Amino acid sequence: MTTRDASLAASFATALSAASDAAGSQNYPPATLYVLATPIGNLADISLRALHLLQLADVIACEDSRHSQALLRAYGIHKPASQWLAVHQHNEAQAVQTVLDRLNQGQRVVYVSDAGTPAISDPGARLVAGVRQADLPVVPVPGVSSVTAILSVAGVVADAQQHGAFVFAGFLPSKAGERASAIAAFSTEMRPVVLLEAPHRIEALALALAVLGQRQLTIGRELTKQFEEITTLAAAGLPDWLSQDANRTRGEFALVLHPPVLVPDRQPDTGVLRLLLAELPLKTAVKLAAGITGAPRNVLYQQALAIKAEQA
Repeated sequence: MTTRDASLAASFATALSAASDAAGSQNYPPATLYVLATPIGNLADISLRALHLLQLADVIACEDSRHSQALLRAYGIHKPASQWLAVHQHNEAQAVQTVLDRLNQGQRVVYVSDAGTPAISDPGARLVAGVRQADLPVVPVPGVSSVTAILSVAGVVADAQQHGAFVFAGFLPSKAGERASAIAAFSTEMRPVVLLEAPHRIEALALALAVLGQRQLTIGRELTKQFEEITTLAAAGLPDWLSQDANRTRGEFALVLHPPVLVPDRQPDTGVLRLLLAELPLKTAVKLAAGITGAPRNVLYQQALAIKAEQA
């Protein structure tokens, strides 16, 4: 153990004791897969329940054993080599059987990805599906997620029709054409869209998003870490924002594309739409109204739904 590891472990000794006191009396059934969230940067974001389970686990299945071993050492938790199992994107399908064998032996298997909540743009979904298909229990141990972290500070106010809904798009395709098509689909999306991006691809994503012009975008860089940076700006301004500081292209990114802002006094008159709705099916009326008035079809569609609701 390095001096740094020893220092970190000493600082978390109280937390391990607290974890045992707070979570030790709870039930942790054997022959169960535990899907456990780990910090995305700040070690102190680990939960007491997670610390207790990491100590209790018979097997730690993980995306990268070197990363996860370092994480556990920081908390003062040590597991022999026999208790580690690699489950990553390249072997996840094959590793399911190994996990099932351990579960059928009555062992508690804890799965962790490199950071955050497993199976959210990380490995884990195939493993969970395989365990569930075998009719064995899977228990979530919730914690940090960059998705909910960035949403919580984006300041997106829920629309009356959306009730707080959002779209999780994760990492967009690496090919320029496919990425552009995905972004084009967001142009009429009325819900906030959460994106993730790696540092080596952020500049390409910024250029692609710039076509959305004044659409607001909240950027979270290095969330929870020492150099965390969060800002909201127009999508068109993201390339320039990145170029202002070389450090801004470093670290992991989580972004929220805000819904388009509808200015009430600029919403199309509903007169034409009401006349068409009286004679035609909703979708046909919306299509014709868009052609006649030039108003956005998605706005007309929402208005048509409201009109139908009034008449119901």
